[in-house]
Amino acid sequence: MKGPVLWRTVPLRTRIIFLAAVFFVFAGIGIANDIIGMGRWSHLRFALSVGLIGLFAIGYAVCGVILRNRVWKATIPLALVQFATMGFLAHRFPDAPQPVQLNAIETNRLHNRMAFDGTAVIVTVVLGYVGFVNVSITEARRYARTQMEKATLDGEMAAAREVQRVMVPEDLPSIRGYAIESVYCPAAEVGGDFFQVIPLKSGNTLIVIGDVSGKGVSAAMIVSMIVGMLSVVTSFTEEPAEILDELNRRLYGRARGGFATCFLVRLEEGGRILLGSAGHPPPYLNGTEILCAGSMPLGMIENAVYTQTKLDMRAGDRVVLVTDGIPEARNESGVLLGFSRVESLVREGASARTVAEAAQHHGQNDDLTVISIAREA
Repeated sequence: MKGPVLWRTVPLRTRIIFLAAVFFVFAGIGIANDIIGMGRWSHLRFALSVGLIGLFAIGYAVCGVILRNRVWKATIPLALVQFATMGFLAHRFPDAPQPVQLNAIETNRLHNRMAFDGTAVIVTVVLGYVGFVNVSITEARRYARTQMEKATLDGEMAAAREVQRVMVPEDLPSIRGYAIESVYCPAAEVGGDFFQVIPLKSGNTLIVIGDVSGKGVSAAMIVSMIVGMLSVVTSFTEEPAEILDELNRRLYGRARGGFATCFLVRLEEGGRILLGSAGHPPPYLNGTEILCAGSMPLGMIENAVYTQTKLDMRAGDRVVLVTDGIPEARNESGVLLGFSRVESLVREGASARTVAEAAQHHGQNDDLTVISIAREA
């Protein structure tokens, strides 16, 4: 973490106390100089010297915290300014003449001045010490609290990763008449993409791909709800439109402001497939975009209407499903990979892995999921 960022993370109260402690500790140097000079400074020079030494010390401290290894870039000019300023004060307010002999009046003055300087040194040292102790205790407590929060977050993220590991199958089941390939590349530790391959009671297979808004634990929880709902809903209906309608009804009001795009493909043994979309990017058949009726993502409105599309796949045909992280991959210049480039890759016969890698190399900034469904002879 860079110096300025690190400095800004420290609470304002702690920063003020730290700088005040620096001021008091180094202001004591100015008081000690007056003691060395046997109290021959004028009151104005004394006050200015003590105050300026403390302020310059604050400047050194701030430069050290913010610039760190480059602190010399500021401290050298600052030291020159301090040297010139203190020299000006010495010239403008010279020391009082050294008395030839100490009479009773001079002795009493010197005694009072030294007593004042000694007391002032003690006060500044104590104030500085108390300030540093306060900062040390405060930062130690803040560090301990931060570590506890980090441990809690790490635990939540580990749980979310475990949930997502279940939600994104590592091994795909064998489907008679079809060859399935999948690639999943999260942009963060826990992403929002998901997919499922669900054997149905009729012997057909349902393939589900989706993208949940947001990232992290909240996205993983929504994914877990959707996948859990899928296992229930597919027990009483296998129609993609009805499945989406039921998912939307169950998810609405429970996603805490989130939503999910989703695309369903029901594979039948004879090559017929049924497609249903909930606001998800359309798939490609042999490199050509499949036109599907528009629809709302899951969980956005309660009375969304979903439809399904029939399609017959012949031997050698291939349907490719992607999440929006593929076409929306953005390079350093802000240029998107784009739907036309994705369509061109698929038309050229690029595998699911090749499509995902193209998006990664272009500039991944979101989760990437690609599923390829090829009809076998």
